[in-house]
Amino acid sequence: MPLNTIVRSSSTQTTGDVVNHPQHYNSDSPYECIKVLENWMEPSEFKGFLRGNILKYLCRSEKKNGTEDLKKAQWYMNKLVEVTNG
Repeated sequence: MPLNTIVRSSSTQTTGDVVNHPQHYNSDSPYECIKVLENWMEPSEFKGFLRGNILKYLCRSEKKNGTEDLKKAQWYMNKLVEVTNG
């Protein structure tokens, strides 16, 4: 899918939101990374990507970023529910 058909990141996003809109994923581009992946991957691939990130953040939460990682896992779980329910 061409980049110009992918939803652009909102310029009104709060900076410093490391869970919902990490700045390092969209600072140099008008396109948010998660939207690019969602549009380029097959639905089953994207769901697998989401599941992998859920597991990654759950597994590392106690040794790395604690509550922040749990919130990131929750974000990916919410996204998985969203794309599964259509």
